[in-house]
Amino acid sequence: MSQNTPSLYEQLGGQAAVDAAVDIFYRKVLGDDRISHFFEGVDMDQQAAKQKAFLTMAFGGPHHYTGLDMRRGHAHLVAKGLDDSHVDAVIENLGGTLRDLGVAEGLIAQVAAIAESTRADVLGR
Repeated sequence: MSQNTPSLYEQLGGQAAVDAAVDIFYRKVLGDDRISHFFEGVDMDQQAAKQKAFLTMAFGGPHHYTGLDMRRGHAHLVAKGLDDSHVDAVIENLGGTLRDLGVAEGLIAQVAAIAESTRADVLGR
C-alpha cells in the first residue's frame, strides 16, 4: 500500500466507525442462537474493547491490541465445539453489521477476507 492509499481502517471511517460496528456486531452475535452460547459469562464490555483494538489493528489503524493471538484466544472455545459453522456465522454477522452501517460491498469483502484469514488459527488448525 502506498502512502497515498488510505488504509481499510481509514476507508471504513476510522475509530468511530470501528466502535459503532463492534457495538452493533455484538448485539447481532448475542442474538444469534448459533453462536451466542459462546459468550455466556463473558464480560461484554471487555470483549468489545478487545475486539475494537483488534479490528483497528487488523484494518490498518493504530496498533493498541494487547490480547492473545487468535489460536490461544480461541482455544477454550474450540474445546467447547467451536467449528467452521460458527466462524461462518461470525463472518455473516460482521458483514451484516457493515451493511447496516452503509459500508460499500468492496470494503465488506476486504473485511470478510481479513476475518477469513484468521479461520485456521481461530480453529486451532
